[in-house]
Amino acid sequence: MDLALADETLARWQFGITTVYHFLFVPLTISLATLVACLQTAWVRTGKDRYLRATKFWGKLFLINIAMGVVTGILQEFQFGMNWSDYSRFVGDVFGAPLAFEALIAFFFESTFIGLWIFGWDKLPKKLHLATIWMVAVGTVLSAYFILAANSWMQHPVGWTYNEEAGRAELTDFLAVLTQNTAVAHFAHAITAAFLTGGAFVVGIAAWHLRKGRHVEVMRTSMRLGLVTVVVGGLLTAVSGDHIAKIMYEQQPMKMAAAEALWDTEGPAPFSAFAIGDVDEGRNVVAIEVPGLLSFLAHGNFSDPVPGINDTNEAMQEEFGPGDYRPNIPVAYWSFRWMITFGMISFALGVAGLWLTRRRLFLSERLREKAADTERVPILALTRDGELGPTLSRWYWRLAFLTLAFPLISNAWGWIFTEMGRQPWVVYGVLPTSAGVSPNVSQGEVILSMSVYTLLYAVLAVVEVKLLIKYAKAGPPELTDADRNPPTRIGGHDREDADRPMAFSY
Repeated sequence: MDLALADETLARWQFGITTVYHFLFVPLTISLATLVACLQTAWVRTGKDRYLRATKFWGKLFLINIAMGVVTGILQEFQFGMNWSDYSRFVGDVFGAPLAFEALIAFFFESTFIGLWIFGWDKLPKKLHLATIWMVAVGTVLSAYFILAANSWMQHPVGWTYNEEAGRAELTDFLAVLTQNTAVAHFAHAITAAFLTGGAFVVGIAAWHLRKGRHVEVMRTSMRLGLVTVVVGGLLTAVSGDHIAKIMYEQQPMKMAAAEALWDTEGPAPFSAFAIGDVDEGRNVVAIEVPGLLSFLAHGNFSDPVPGINDTNEAMQEEFGPGDYRPNIPVAYWSFRWMITFGMISFALGVAGLWLTRRRLFLSERLREKAADTERVPILALTRDGELGPTLSRWYWRLAFLTLAFPLISNAWGWIFTEMGRQPWVVYGVLPTSAGVSPNVSQGEVILSMSVYTLLYAVLAVVEVKLLIKYAKAGPPELTDADRNPPTRIGGHDREDADRPMAFSY
């Protein structure tokens, strides 16, 4: 194997492992911050205990997740400097602005207010305390936008010029980088997918408790919130994904042709539901297709031609010189389908759950015990009028629990498709991936660091899962009078509380 190719492959594997693992936490952080803020808002407005208990319960799981996200995210910075120094040197002037905004504005903004939220329960008036979690939610969204704007520049570089003397890209229009259609579309897709992920996480854990008849009032509220979030998030994810596809057909036709295993230009072009191809010969051996659908996804009609892999490869050879500009076709094809499949399964289960729990239902302990050995468990059995309402069969509760993992799998495949489909470019049409790796880092050093990172992430995964299981199984906390009656002024307490220990000090 060529040494340069081996160096590139090892560097890509290490970055892929660490990035996919880190991104498991990102969508949960974004969505749970907003969902917790919504629950706390409901408590401030109504004063009902179930909203406060739900806030504290999901807030604790949110804090575990964001802590792991920060730890794993730090390593991403080291990746650029260690394995991708030539890439960092080339894009540094462009990436410096959005990444600086992300760190100095979004991350520190988010970190400051999350500290106030954690330690401010008994120090801040409840409306001011509520504002801190909303600021955290805003910070997570801002952070996502700046990161996605930087990534979108790799997909479609704009607002820059090439400094031939320095051999690097230089920023000329920061606003163009932030507002180009690729960045806006990717942001919309990532945020809606994040809420699909967070909603499924809430549905899965709430379903586990409800199936056992535990913490019913809190979990029923959480379940409905999660189901609505899954349905709305799933629908908007599909719409934003369709918009991205249309943009990608214009900007990266090879990526989208690979996603459909469309070898030759066709019009109208069929959508491939299933295909087995021969990459060497550039054709599909077996294919199940929907006529004209791909033309609609690409152009909004059922007749326009869509460029195929072979024709696009020839066009890129004429533009950029000799070479093979095809990504890994099987990876692009199947990652695209797994991304859609796992995301839409959660969406379908959300729709089914909303229908099955469409009436405001209450638990009947007697009916639950009576039905313990039957195939239909009336977890939410009695309506407000005391009549027997719709019951949920065992299969739904099992699937509702499993669905908490489905959007996480979908997100991982989505990023694999986004990055693998762009190959062989690290900056599309500008910088080949092979030109971005560090020239002075040996294969042994990359293998060692990749092994250490993988082992470290495996340990962190065990810690994360154990913590989430422990606190998810524990359920929402019981409330005290102090929880229900926060201070009415900043740092204010009744006189008899003057000698109470500090919540935090250093």
